[in-house]
Amino acid sequence: MAELANVSPGTVDRIIHKRGQVSQENIDKVNAIIKKHGFKRNIFASNLASNKKCKIAVFLPKTEKFEYWESQLNGVNKAAEEFGKFGVELHYFLYDFDSLSFQKMVAKVLDFECDGLLFSPIFHEESLMFLDDYKKKNKPVAMIDSDIKDKIDHYYIGQDAFKSGYLAGRLISFAVRNKRNVLIVKIAKEIDNTSVYLQRIKGFYTFFEEHPELTNFSFSEITIKNPDVNLLNLEMFKNVSSIFVPNSRAYVVAQFLEKQNIKGIRIIGYDLLKENILHLNSGIIDFLINQKPQEQGYMGVNYLYKKIILEENLDAVHFIPLDIIVKENYM
Repeated sequence: MAELANVSPGTVDRIIHKRGQVSQENIDKVNAIIKKHGFKRNIFASNLASNKKCKIAVFLPKTEKFEYWESQLNGVNKAAEEFGKFGVELHYFLYDFDSLSFQKMVAKVLDFECDGLLFSPIFHEESLMFLDDYKKKNKPVAMIDSDIKDKIDHYYIGQDAFKSGYLAGRLISFAVRNKRNVLIVKIAKEIDNTSVYLQRIKGFYTFFEEHPELTNFSFSEITIKNPDVNLLNLEMFKNVSSIFVPNSRAYVVAQFLEKQNIKGIRIIGYDLLKENILHLNSGIIDFLINQKPQEQGYMGVNYLYKKIILEENLDAVHFIPLDIIVKENYM
C-alpha cells in the first residue's frame, strides 16, 4: 500500500491508526487506495501494535433462577475471554431482577469510569432516567435484548420486538378455519415498564389489523405477576384455542395444561429454555421464537471492542434473525 500511495510505511500506519501528524493530501491518497482495493487491517496485529486498553461496564440482571439471562452472560463471558487478549476488561454490575435493585446499582455504574457500556433496558422508565445521566459521559453504549430509541446514541443487538410479535400473530393464524379465541398470557412482575412486552403485543395485534380477512379471531388478555402455575385456573382457558406468551414463560402455561390434561390449544412463546424445550418436544408448545441470548451477549461486547479499540464504523442496529423452532427442527 505504501508503494501504491508513494508514501512511507510509517505514514500508512499513522493514517490507519489515526495517530500523529499527516498531511491531508497523503490521508486522501491512502484512503482512496483502501477504498479501491478493499484493504482491511489485521485486527489482531493492529490491536497488539496499538496496545490499547478499554474498560467495559456490564450492566445486566443476575442469572440466578433466570436461564435466559444466564445464556446472555455466557455470551458476555465468552467474549471476555476472547477479547481480553486484546485489551478488553469487563466489569460486572449485576442486579436482582427488580426495579429497586436496578436503581441501587445505577449509582455504581454512573460512578464507574469506563470506556463503554453494555446494557439491557429492562425497566423502561428507570432506564430512561439512567440513560439521561449516562449520556453525559459521552461513551459508546451497546444495548442487548431490548432497545430504547432516541434517548442516547447507541448500538442495539437483539430482535426486532415488534416484528417478532407480528410473526407470532402469523403463526397463530395458520391453518385456521373455524372461530378462534386467542388468549395473551402476560407473565412478568413489571409488564407496564417492559418495552419489549409492549412492542411484541403491539406487533401481534398489528398482524391481525393488517389482515382484516381474518374475521374469525377474538382476543383476550390475562396478567400473572409471578411464574407460578398455581396462579392459573380452568376458567382462564375456557373456550381458548390459541395462546400467545410474549416472553420466555410459555412453559408455565404448558405445565398447567399438561396437569389438567387439556389438549388441542396452540401455544406460541419465546426462548429455548429447558422447560420450554421439554414441552415443545412433548407437543404442548407448538412454536418457540428463539432470541439467541448468548449471541446477543457476545455481539454486544464485540461491538464495543470494534468501536473503542479498532475505531470501526458500525451499523447502529444488528437484528438477530427470527428463528422459528418446532420440535422437528430443534437440535
